[in-house]
Amino acid sequence: MSAAVDYSDVQGLVRFGFAHMNEAAYLLLRVRNPAAARAWLDQAPVTTAADRSPVPSTALQIAFTHQGLEALRIPQHVIAGFSAEFLSGMAGDANRSRRLGDTGANSPSAWRWGGEGKIPHVVVMLFAEDGQLDTWQQSVATPLFQGAFEEIGRLDTSDLGGREHFGFIDGVSQPQLDWSRARTVSVNGNQLAYGNVVCLGEFLLGYPNEYSRYTERPLLDAGEAGSDELPQAEDQPAKKDLGKNGTYVVIRQLEQDVRAFWQYVDEATKSLHETGYGLAESMVGRRLEDGAPLVPLSQSPVPGVGDAGSAARRRKDVQLNQFTYESDPDGASCPIGAHIRRGNPRTVDLPGHPKGLLAQAFHLLGFGEANLHDDLVASVRFHRILRRGREYGPALSPGEAVQPAPSNDPGRGLHFIALNANIERQFEFVQNAWMARTKFDGLTEESDPLLGNREPVKGCPFTNAFSIPQDGKARKRLVEMPQFVTVRGGAYFFMPGIRALRYLSKTGGA
Repeated sequence: MSAAVDYSDVQGLVRFGFAHMNEAAYLLLRVRNPAAARAWLDQAPVTTAADRSPVPSTALQIAFTHQGLEALRIPQHVIAGFSAEFLSGMAGDANRSRRLGDTGANSPSAWRWGGEGKIPHVVVMLFAEDGQLDTWQQSVATPLFQGAFEEIGRLDTSDLGGREHFGFIDGVSQPQLDWSRARTVSVNGNQLAYGNVVCLGEFLLGYPNEYSRYTERPLLDAGEAGSDELPQAEDQPAKKDLGKNGTYVVIRQLEQDVRAFWQYVDEATKSLHETGYGLAESMVGRRLEDGAPLVPLSQSPVPGVGDAGSAARRRKDVQLNQFTYESDPDGASCPIGAHIRRGNPRTVDLPGHPKGLLAQAFHLLGFGEANLHDDLVASVRFHRILRRGREYGPALSPGEAVQPAPSNDPGRGLHFIALNANIERQFEFVQNAWMARTKFDGLTEESDPLLGNREPVKGCPFTNAFSIPQDGKARKRLVEMPQFVTVRGGAYFFMPGIRALRYLSKTGGA
């Protein structure tokens, strides 16, 4: 029987998201004094994933870049145990930048933070209920804190009532983590039906993932200095697990050109209110008014959707997420290239649900009837991410967006935050293979209608199109779509478990 999760050793953002805390700010810091930084970390009031009554009104979370661990003087052989993507960094490799679409206007050389010479060491995330954020930050920024760190940036947020800046409901499609550890997967088995429950090891290090394997992370010898702070590794009991109950945090500052989006829609349809909203909905894949998907809801319940939380939340989850794309293989209802379809194609290991070993073998060999799009998109259960982002900047309605911009038009966008245990297989795969890829699911000359950078790629000089299939007619094809979202900063962080955080606070040179 699998051991129960120690919620008191997990930072609370993983489990809760702190949605009831409408105010938030992310402090980007560099270590000024390693000894002082470790002393502050040792006493930092980090909010855990343990249940508390009453629910806290403020929260603090901490994560480190590769450079931050080095600044704390953590031994190099320990740091070497982290993943190659974390060690290289989001902007540390030209090939990675190309795969992520961080070229042209998105190039790290133009980032406000996260590019060369602008990489933070630490991010301190502050959350608070209405009116409490400033007081909370003041209580956190003690003299010890100020002597330990230099603030190189502050990412403020805004509360848009659950919608992102283009106007659509956001954050409604999330995986359900198997906190009870009841889910079992077989290395050689196949999942034939889409479900929303995902192995805990996809999001927390130190637990089995969807491959029934433990993701690599730093493991220490039991006798090593400071290792007594750490939990035991499940897969190697003689070792101490620095990664356990920790996760990798992807942060990207995505600036949204709301005016360009709605002005393009208005120009393409010649009627914003009559047909423009429909075009925008096709690009996103959901209704503007209520967030409902453009495909019919599934008749069979999707496991893991709507089975937790309040009755109202369950009804909302069912309404917005009780669907797959099996009834819409050609994208007649929801275009193949729609944003939510790229972000989560809702595919399974063997499309078509072949029953029995013989039927599955025939499918694997390519025999039998198949839809055109079968097997063009990888099974999603290996590529889920947990999103915890927040918007920034003032809201702008579609009607306001089609008007000329004032000279002092403020910036607005999303601080995208993803939690995952394997950056390459989860965030980078989704971003590269699904969002940025011009040949996603058999498409050509298209990238994600919202996130695409429209830059030409090898073998595809045009990436600025978007197609909408129509029953009995030639597909409607839009061209010369401008870039609506620009990357302004980003980095990969490691968010340790609480015991690992204490280890980091006590280990390192002067």
